[in-house]
Amino acid sequence: MDSLQAPPRQLTKQGLYDPAFEHDACGVGVVANLNGQRSHRILEQAIEVANNLAHRGALGSDPLTGDGGGVLFQIPDAFFRRETAKLSISLPAPGRYGVAMVFFPQEETE
Repeated sequence: MDSLQAPPRQLTKQGLYDPAFEHDACGVGVVANLNGQRSHRILEQAIEVANNLAHRGALGSDPLTGDGGGVLFQIPDAFFRRETAKLSISLPAPGRYGVAMVFFPQEETE
């Protein structure tokens, strides 16, 4: 090791951080309210982070793999209840159901 380099720092688990999940990630931004307070401002800040990562290729730069950027956020239970009621679908209690977004090929595959 070069004498001008500092020795590697030992990462320790603390709060929400766990070094067991440490890995390389290019251009990751996280915006959260640790008190669980819901706010549209958090989404605005997340979009700002995504815009600031454009220089890192977070633009959907590879149309064949879907490589790019996005924002992951919680959709309120009230929204799902309102929309599923229009379809006569009854949801279980909050926290007892899940929602997924699935992308399928646009062309027929064999």
